[in-house]
Amino acid sequence: MALFALVFMGSCTSTPKGEDFKYLDVSSIDIGAGEPDADGFIWQAEQFADLKIVRYQVPGWEHLTDRQQALVYCLNMAGLSGRDIMYDQNNRYNLRIRRLLESIHDSFDGDKETVGWNRFETYLKRIWFSNGIHHHYSNKKHIPEFSSEYFDYLLKATSNTCSDEIRSVILDPTVHPKKVELDGDKGLVEGSSVNFYGPGVTTDDARNYFESIKVKGDRSPVEYGLNSRLVKLENNEIVEETYKVGGLYNDAIVEVVKWLAEAIKYTENDKQASAMRHLIKYYETGDLEEWSLYNINWVKDTEGVVDYINGFIEVYNDPLGYTGSYETVVEIKDFEASERMATLMDNAQWFEDHMPFAENHKKDEVVGITYNVVSVAGEAGDASPSTPIGVNLPNSNWIRQIHGSKSVSLGNIVSAYSKASGGGMLAEFAHDEAEKHRVEAHGDLAGKLHTAMHEVIGHASGKLEEGIATPKETIKEYSSTLEEGRADLVALYFLLDEKLIELGLMQTLEVGRAEYDSYIRNGMLTQIRRLELGDVIEEAHMRNRAWVSNWCYEKGLEAGVIKKYKKDGKIYVDVADYKALQGLFGDLLKEVQRIKSQGDYDAAKALVEGYGVQVDRALHEEILSRSEALGIAPYGGFINPWMDATVDADGNITHVKLSYPDNFTDQMKSYSSIFNFLPDVNSLN
Repeated sequence: MALFALVFMGSCTSTPKGEDFKYLDVSSIDIGAGEPDADGFIWQAEQFADLKIVRYQVPGWEHLTDRQQALVYCLNMAGLSGRDIMYDQNNRYNLRIRRLLESIHDSFDGDKETVGWNRFETYLKRIWFSNGIHHHYSNKKHIPEFSSEYFDYLLKATSNTCSDEIRSVILDPTVHPKKVELDGDKGLVEGSSVNFYGPGVTTDDARNYFESIKVKGDRSPVEYGLNSRLVKLENNEIVEETYKVGGLYNDAIVEVVKWLAEAIKYTENDKQASAMRHLIKYYETGDLEEWSLYNINWVKDTEGVVDYINGFIEVYNDPLGYTGSYETVVEIKDFEASERMATLMDNAQWFEDHMPFAENHKKDEVVGITYNVVSVAGEAGDASPSTPIGVNLPNSNWIRQIHGSKSVSLGNIVSAYSKASGGGMLAEFAHDEAEKHRVEAHGDLAGKLHTAMHEVIGHASGKLEEGIATPKETIKEYSSTLEEGRADLVALYFLLDEKLIELGLMQTLEVGRAEYDSYIRNGMLTQIRRLELGDVIEEAHMRNRAWVSNWCYEKGLEAGVIKKYKKDGKIYVDVADYKALQGLFGDLLKEVQRIKSQGDYDAAKALVEGYGVQVDRALHEEILSRSEALGIAPYGGFINPWMDATVDADGNITHVKLSYPDNFTDQMKSYSSIFNFLPDVNSLN
């Protein structure tokens, strides 16, 4: 059927023909709800498309004081107030499309037992999950499975209208097909659908602009472009539209600032309050010097129980790596788990001194590292519904070198993932029972140690050579995946070191071997189940796992370090020599640090493009077939807890009640109603 060919013109009470109007065979639908645990808590709420929706708990909430609970509440409200910013950053049509679909969902009173309605709801849920019309991981546009005929039927039945422009964005696969283009030959800005660059702005325009505003020789540069959108005026001049009060996203940022100001009333110490004041000033003015001051003060705030991430932070969604996506996480320290991992902080210099780097690429002194295991209490923006499991900030290199960094592992998120997952993938893809038993026995600790070392030691390690510009300027579109791979390699290299046993972090090297098994299996095989057949690897973390694994496989092929073979007609991989693989991890880590330290773009491109992008089609077909038979969604995201505040006559928060919703649709619609602060049409639309 040709796109747009069928338009339903009858009354909304008639029954049009077509697949979408058939009744849904509910017996064939598995909504994916999990079984309750011993305490009656259901961790997995539902499953649809390639996604599962998980719930998480906040252990330790009841031990917080009323004042600390009030602080968490205000920080969470601040985060959610900016939620719609992420939608608009991802694509300039996202808010209008989401609101149109939500309006249809709210007002449709027709038959909801049909194939078409199920497809419509799935499409809307995917948009909620991805904060927009593009997949949160693959960057490809979500293509509705319902027909244009059914879409017109829904519009008419709910008295909604849809412009030809919006219609084409929703239904035409060729319009805004990819959120982030990473192939430099296709034009990084020109091929991306993110809303960081206005119409007509080219890759060269953007790079030339940022180069023109940088202060040469500045040893403490601001994060240029972090909080702005570049637009081209009628005279072809390139200017920044800054995210701030009185600027772009004013209405939402005013609300964010309101709740941050309220949060100051409940801060735990002066350092926490000082950092928050700089954050407010930054939002009010858009001044990136204030952002630097905020990060410096935030790094020094290590004494409180409550902490948070708030701002335009990670630059993965910007094809040029300048503009940060809106992201917030509110967290509570897990003191017991943090104490167990404090050893990593205390021994950071030992790890730096024993890196396999060239000597001039090692830091003389590792300063200011703090690491905590935390329990997430709320997330928004780029961190929700799909969330990281570990974070290391700030991203500014000079702040990290002089003032240090904070690393956190999101302990309750990791736990919820584990409790909502089954063992089907391991049983299917482990090459023998010994590997399966090793991972079952040690995989949980191995994963936690990998995450901790990735964030604490990996991101804090190494230095650039004198006079070398930042990686985003030198290795450009490959900077993100090189940095993530470098941090992975640091963790992998040391996970088979007796030092970890000496430090009491693990009891046996079997922990390291379990992580080697899991990492290589994932990097070479199982992660490609996340791709559609024929796709190349686009996402930075997937790329890094692929180029690390495939490079080591190739370099160790002659010695048989990693073996790939068929058994019962299925492909498996087997780490045959763990010590040799550790050596390969070290060799690659040394080379990746050299690339970063020297800004070697050609070597970065050769590594990533040669080992981290392409997917063998026959292997891909097999992995997809084996994975689909298990019925396990490859991606997961979360329903956030809900907070109800009790306020006294003076307007002070006296208590906060925490509850755990179990309906993803209800939470998304509630958020859209309560935190609806941005207009449908901004200056570029």
